[in-house]
Amino acid sequence: VASTDWSRRRSGKRGDAGLFPGSGVEGGTHVCNYLLTADMGMEPIGGYELANWESGYGDFHLHPDMSTLRRASWMEKTALVLCDVERDGSGPVAEAPRSLLRRQVECATEMGFTAMAASELEFYTYQDSFREAAEKGYRGLNAAGYYIEDYHVLQTAREEPFIGTVRRHLRDSGVPVENSKGEWGHGQHEINVRYTDALAMADRHVIYKQCVKEVADQMGQSVTFMAKPWTEQAGSSCHVHLSLWSDDENAFAGDTEFEGIQCTDAFRWFLGGWMARAPEMMAMYASTVNAYKRYQSASWAPTTLAWGYDNRTAGFRIVGKGPSLRIECRVPGADCNPYLAFAAALASGLDGIKNRTEPPAMLRGDAYQTTSGKLPTRIGDAIEAFKASDFAREAFGSEVVDHYVHHLENERTAYERAVTDWERERYFEQI
Repeated sequence: VASTDWSRRRSGKRGDAGLFPGSGVEGGTHVCNYLLTADMGMEPIGGYELANWESGYGDFHLHPDMSTLRRASWMEKTALVLCDVERDGSGPVAEAPRSLLRRQVECATEMGFTAMAASELEFYTYQDSFREAAEKGYRGLNAAGYYIEDYHVLQTAREEPFIGTVRRHLRDSGVPVENSKGEWGHGQHEINVRYTDALAMADRHVIYKQCVKEVADQMGQSVTFMAKPWTEQAGSSCHVHLSLWSDDENAFAGDTEFEGIQCTDAFRWFLGGWMARAPEMMAMYASTVNAYKRYQSASWAPTTLAWGYDNRTAGFRIVGKGPSLRIECRVPGADCNPYLAFAAALASGLDGIKNRTEPPAMLRGDAYQTTSGKLPTRIGDAIEAFKASDFAREAFGSEVVDHYVHHLENERTAYERAVTDWERERYFEQI
């Protein structure tokens, strides 16, 4: 049984198959509430209202969502179930990532919509094991590929023993895979999972990541979902696709022509809201210091909030037509928390529909050359925008915003105190 914390880890317990169908299903299990206040190194951080030393670090209740129960085929005789984080007798913990997305899905339902989503998640693969990579200080790793392999069939055939194993395990574990492909970096891959409703898609996203990591570990290899693991290599993205549906029909597709697109007002206003709120929601799409190093010109990662039809230079790319019409947001990196990214996107787009927010004019050409609608380039700017956002506090609650801001500020402070390899290489002898 597992849930996802703010740092994107899957945390939980392993239970006995003989007992879980009874007491496990009915009563769930308990975990220490420090899990939503720990940093990336699992150290508990002070200053949170949710859980702290003063309150004794009590328990949260993990309530199994049995609709997520599936065989985890990459592990022997193992099933996996995702959980909602609750307080005993007091309902869901608002600060838990899955709670945030569930609430926005409910908001969409109240407006008569079902949110459908997909995430295109990229990662780098290495021939070193995770332990070997750690012992090397994550330097001098042997990438699985040695040249750009975007759509390349020969190089990806060499990596098929690992990638093919992952695809089959995902399929056998109830995560339908459409395809996989090489990406722009050396040893960089993308596995595309079939779209579904937003909450189930976020669940598929985290299961996909867990499967990839654990299969790599079993095969003596390693992977990273860092947004920008190497200065000289491409970043890894998580392109988010969203559409709204009503009565089993795509509510974005219609007969009105807008910038050459046959669409509805719902499409136009959802796009307008998503884009308008992006600067203050940026911290939910890019929540690490490293994430901001991905946004570079001519890098396939966006630097502006422009939108265009089938334009990969823009932060928002419109794709498909008719039933397949959807919005692709290219802002999140592979290190994003899917529950938070989907929640921010849904809240923003639904707000656009409520307020009939018009998007800017469609960009035609190279979005890297425009000077309007620039994305935040530092995590500090994103934190301040999120902290000051009345919209974020209305959509998620002030307690959630304050909790997340505290998490982000601690991560930024840890980075600012760290002495890096770059500094030693630049200054050790020459200064």
